Amino acid sequence: MKIISHFTTFLFLCIIVALVAYLDSPYSFIHSKYSYSTISEPVVAQPVDVEPPTDVPVLEYMLDDVQKMNGYFVEIYQEYEVYYDETGKVVKREPTSKTESVRYWEEDNKIEP
Repeated sequence: MKIISHFTTFLFLCIIVALVAYLDSPYSFIHSKYSYSTISEPVVAQPVDVEPPTDVPVLEYMLDDVQKMNGYFVEIYQEYEVYYDETGKVVKREPTSKTESVRYWEEDNKIEP
């Protein structure tokens, strides 16, 4: 009786594994809306020559100020919205409210013990 119960459990697990494998395969009814290609050669993407729109700004950081504080050099960068025309010349440059700072230790400052 124990052998029949183990066999039934094993058979049930095999059926579950087979069903999950079928549903996960590209041939199941779940994936019937998707096309699977059997082409063996790779597809090469061709570059498209598209100009970026001129009405969309490009965000750039520019050095705004350098300060010396407590033995450190602090560089403050301001973010700008830069608009370009079709030839690549700057049409308009507007500052945003975002700034970033970078802090460097001055090499001449040596801590004496």
